[in-house]
Amino acid sequence: MQKLLTLILLVLLLLTTALTLPVSAADTANGAEVFSVHCAGCHINGGNIVRRGKNLKKKALKKYGMDSIEAITSIVSNGKNNMSAYKDRLTEQQIQDVAAYVLEQADKDWR
Repeated sequence: MQKLLTLILLVLLLLTTALTLPVSAADTANGAEVFSVHCAGCHINGGNIVRRGKNLKKKALKKYGMDSIEAITSIVSNGKNNMSAYKDRLTEQQIQDVAAYVLEQADKDWR
């Protein structure tokens, strides 16, 4: 019984660790492709051709509470105001990847 409990705890620890690992380079490389095809039309270089202040720069992401993977995946999936929803056009993995790419580029000031 003790071995079973130990095994269960080990599995839970591994799952928790896997969920909190940083995003890999492969994820952001795929995110760059997704961004190029689906996002760059409105958000070229992290800008916003529809609403200038609602861009993807680090300062704006923080100001509007969009500075996390969860927040970005939510708005990409569900849309908001002028932002279209992409949950029917992109896979969950593509949405995660593009969110990681956006955060990475914001940290680099889109250079």
